[in-house]
Amino acid sequence: MNKSAAPTPGDTGRKRWLMLGLGVAAQAVACVFVYGVPYLVPELRSTEHLSLAQAGVVISAPTIGLMAALVAWGAAADRYGERVVLGLGLALSTLILFAGLMVHGLVLLWVVFFLAGAAGASVYAASGRVVMGWFSAKERGLAMGVRQTSTPLGMGVAALAIPPLAAGNGISAALLFTAVLTGVVGLAVAIWVVDPPRPAKPTADGAATKPPSPYRSPVLWRVHGASALLVWPQFTVGAFGLLYLVDVQHWSVTDAGRLMAVGQLAGALGRIAVGKWSDRVGSRLRPMRQLALVNGVLMLLMALCALWPSWAADVVLIAACGLAASTNGLSFTSTAEIAGPHWAGRALGVQNTGQNLTASLTPPLAGELIVVGGYAAGFGLAAVFSLAAVFATPSAHRTETPRPDPAPAPLKT
Repeated sequence: MNKSAAPTPGDTGRKRWLMLGLGVAAQAVACVFVYGVPYLVPELRSTEHLSLAQAGVVISAPTIGLMAALVAWGAAADRYGERVVLGLGLALSTLILFAGLMVHGLVLLWVVFFLAGAAGASVYAASGRVVMGWFSAKERGLAMGVRQTSTPLGMGVAALAIPPLAAGNGISAALLFTAVLTGVVGLAVAIWVVDPPRPAKPTADGAATKPPSPYRSPVLWRVHGASALLVWPQFTVGAFGLLYLVDVQHWSVTDAGRLMAVGQLAGALGRIAVGKWSDRVGSRLRPMRQLALVNGVLMLLMALCALWPSWAADVVLIAACGLAASTNGLSFTSTAEIAGPHWAGRALGVQNTGQNLTASLTPPLAGELIVVGGYAAGFGLAAVFSLAAVFATPSAHRTETPRPDPAPAPLKT
């Protein structure tokens, strides 16, 4: 980043909402690709002549690439700044997706999707860092809650755009749409993103030094572990909520999809509300523990409703959709605050890796459990994971008492 672009104290008030908007947009377009690839399965089978198992291998590639590159992109953000990482990652994603227009076959498609997922990991590692850096401690919960809505936003765009594009014009049309979207947002990021202030820590002789690793304490590991545990109930509800409505509650697929959409909307609003709540109480970890307990209770109620179906299950399911993902913003905010500005990129990379690993394991494992023991067993296990997160979440940390931030110091570049 050019030193002349370093923000001044007056810039913070004027630019922080623009930075938030760009962070949300960058994360959303990354999610359009990752969550849009599964909608290509029909075309992968018909035009590429892949079996269902082979199509499954292809659509797993973006997530594998994402997990493989998250920590490295986070380290790059710590060293070189958010603007460079976001701009470079989105540019690489765009080029790779354009290259994918000329690719066919299982192996080449897998490689393209893996590389595009790895390039998109830059957004997961750096967009949260931009938001965290531009908002004071008293606003970070709200800001990160808004930033977390980028996931359902990206999923919604993917659900609306990818299936008709692929069905009408093939896989290339879907990839072209994603590439153009990524390129436009990448250009906006390159033009307008400004790295947040990153004060240097002085030593006794006046030189700047890098703070010690926050991983010397178990606190950050516990936050990572708790957030990974809480992904299990989130993806259990997301992956099997619709099937539960159809199989147990005897809803039509269309009506069940509408109810799940209401639940997703509640989830997006819930992330914002929870973030604002954490700002008000001056803590991320206490609300996270309380919500883990609430989620555990809701999953137990879902298990009971699976045994004794009633209209109450519909209400509980919407509540579960609304609250299952509500802790994501809290865990990311606390991770960045505990890690500090010099380690936040890597810490957020580790955080994302753990969550994505759990997210990739939940559908097959929970699905097998539901096949063997029914929906009650599946939701019951989700309750166990939620309640385990109550004990894994630290009770407090020194970052838990927000104070007015000092005037931002110039960025070290």
